[in-house]
Amino acid sequence: MKKIMLFIFGATMMCIVQHSALAAEPNVKVMQKEGVGSYLADGSGKTLYWFKKDSKNTSNCTGACLEKWPAFVTGRMLTVAQPLKTTDFGSIDRPDGKKQNTFRGYPLYYYVMDQQASDTKGHKLNEVWFVIDPGKFPPVAQ
Repeated sequence: MKKIMLFIFGATMMCIVQHSALAAEPNVKVMQKEGVGSYLADGSGKTLYWFKKDSKNTSNCTGACLEKWPAFVTGRMLTVAQPLKTTDFGSIDRPDGKKQNTFRGYPLYYYVMDQQASDTKGHKLNEVWFVIDPGKFPPVAQ
């Protein structure tokens, strides 16, 4: 009888843990903004960017660049809001040996001048930093 009760308790706990993981706030979601359109943001609404000088699975933002454009790193299992797919996200090893999250292979960044959720001050900066419209990414080279 004790074994059956332990089994039931264990199965119940597994269901609770699994349900909690599914109900967790997503790490990445899609936001909308007039003049910008759709773009990726972290779970708290902070805008995520991509760097035109990066290539797939390679970050070229190092040193002083990272001070202004910190790497997006979740440090835990990545969860995404609909209509995003977890299979579009991954991570790379940066040149400094740290991990960085990616979208369709391209490294993701924050911009330090974005102080509040929904700020997009880095969009089109120097024509090399851009928000990510998941419906149009990666962009076609012109």
